[in-house]
Parts: sequence; C-alpha cells; structure tokens
Amino acid sequence: MTIRRRLTIWYAVVLAASLLLISWATYQEFAEQSERGREREAEGSALGEAAEIIFRVGLPAVILGIGGGWWLTRRALKPIAELTRAAKGIDERTLDRALPRSGNGDELDELAGVLNAMQARLKEGFSQIREFTLHASHELKTPLTVMHGELETSLRDNDLLPAERDRIISQLDELHRLSKIVDGLTLLTRADSGEVKLKMAPLRLDELVRDLHGDTVILAEPAGIKVELSVCEEATVMGDAHRLRQLLLNLADNAVKYNQAGGSISMSLRRAGDAAQFDLANTGPGIGPDILPRVFDRFFRGDPAHGSSVEGCGLGLSIAQWIAAAHGGTIHIESTPSRLTTVTLRLPFRRPDGS
Repeated sequence: MTIRRRLTIWYAVVLAASLLLISWATYQEFAEQSERGREREAEGSALGEAAEIIFRVGLPAVILGIGGGWWLTRRALKPIAELTRAAKGIDERTLDRALPRSGNGDELDELAGVLNAMQARLKEGFSQIREFTLHASHELKTPLTVMHGELETSLRDNDLLPAERDRIISQLDELHRLSKIVDGLTLLTRADSGEVKLKMAPLRLDELVRDLHGDTVILAEPAGIKVELSVCEEATVMGDAHRLRQLLLNLADNAVKYNQAGGSISMSLRRAGDAAQFDLANTGPGIGPDILPRVFDRFFRGDPAHGSSVEGCGLGLSIAQWIAAAHGGTIHIESTPSRLTTVTLRLPFRRPDGS
C-alpha cells in the first residue's frame, strides 16, 4: 500500500470520527432544545444558544482535528525519521549495514531497497579501489627497491663528477619520498580493509612523549627552533607502541617542517578526565580556516609550502588520525594563521580491568 493511499485512509478515519462526534453533539443539543424550546424563546437567547453550540460542538471538533492531524503527521513521518537515522550512520566503513525495511511495499520501503542496492554497489567499488591500491603499492615496491640499489651502487663510484653525484643524491631523495608514499598507501589500504592488527599492551605514554621531545630537539636544531616539554604527567594507556610512536613522530615532523626559522614548539602531556591529553603547538604560517577541515584528507596539502622544498606527501595526518581512532582516541587541530597551530591528541586511560 502506498503512502498516499495510507494517509488518505487514515485521514478519512479521523474525519469520519470528527463527523460522528459533531453529529452526536448536535443531536444532543437539538434534543435538549426541543425540550426547553419554550423556555429558550421566552429568554430570547438565540445568540447564547449559538455560542453554546459552537463551544460544545465546534471546540471538540477543532481539538480532534488538530490532534488527529498531529497524530497522522507523526505516524507518517516516523518511517522517514527512522530511515534518516539509519542513513546517518552509514560511511565507507559501515557499507555492509543495511537500512531497515518495513516490508509493506510502500514508497519508503522501495526507497530503502534502492539505497541498500546503492550501498552494495558502493561497497563493491570501495573494495575494488582498495584492492587496486594494495596491488599497485605492492608492485611498485620491487622496481623502487631495484632503482634505489642501482643508484646507491652508482654513488659509490669514485670517478663521479660533483654534478653527477648531486644528481644521484637528488634522485635517491625522490625515490625515498616515493617509497614513503607507497608505504603510507599500503598501510592505509590495509587499515581500511581491517588487515592491520595492533599489538595492544599497557604502555607508558609519558615515556614515549619524553623520547619524542628528544627526537624533536634533534629535528629542529638545524632551523634553530626551540622545543619545550612543559608538562609530562604519568599516563598509562592500552596501545601499540610502534604505531603510537609513529603517530607522535608524524605530528612532531609536521611541527618542524611547517614552522619558521627561530620559531618554537611546545609539548605537554596531562591527565584530562578519563583520558591522557597530548598537546603540541608550533609557530609558523598556520592553517587557514577554509582548508582546516580537510587537513586529514589523503594527499591534501593546502599549505603555502605545497610544491616547494618542504618534504611531504599528504598522508602523515591521515595515518595519525587512523592510529588515534584505532586506539579509541581522537585528534583535533586548531590554528591561527601566522601565529600558532595546536594539535590535541586524546587517548583513553587503561582501565583497572586491563582493557
């Protein structure tokens, strides 16, 4: 049964009930009038009788009409609201979650079926893209390794001219960059497929942060950037040490690369409720509000250094976001252009039961 037909039937029932109520009330009123007709005539209260009829008959009819319309609207829109709530929970990771169907064959049921079929096609498309990316990344590793080995062999030639040596070193740098892109793509593709298994164990996050501070000091030294660890409270989380170290290094590397000569980097680790909060702030050009929502997109680089000498491929923050989410945490960035950019990482504490 279609929605239009169902609404028509429902509203016809409401109107019929309203008509019956009005008829019954009118009949009762006129019955009373016939018994008290002479008294009414004597009083000359025709206007009062009309007001009484309106009050006793019209008011209930209006209330019933409003209540019935509200009930019909709510009942008619309920399947739409349920379908909307279910559709909001669908993303690239939940495409196998089918939208609920009523099974009554109306337009909404048919729409849910069409959307489920579309989800199935999207899921197949995403699977094909992931499979292609994974295979392509795997196939690229071998020629890149071969080229890297050949260039390193050539670099050991003592007869090389300075210009030739510089050219080979430049080629090695580009090969290294390509290898990082391939490794990042492979990691993200496997993560999308659920193939990356984390080695979760109790982990002292404060120790990782102190190690990160030392590494960042070394990275920032050539540019004269001051690195400060203001607060580092003890915090134990459940995590994969390798992946969390990778996350922190990605953040620190960005803070150094997108900074200014003689700038500064500030780190802190605090206990914030039921989570450990790591903040990393750096001076530099910052991120404009128009591109800030896209900084976690893969291959997106909207910074002023795009295409310049600053090394990067636009996958670091995507990997950092995945690692944070895989640990049940969140990562957030705030930036004031030409002043300060702050990255906030929150990771839940290890619970007493060890989970």
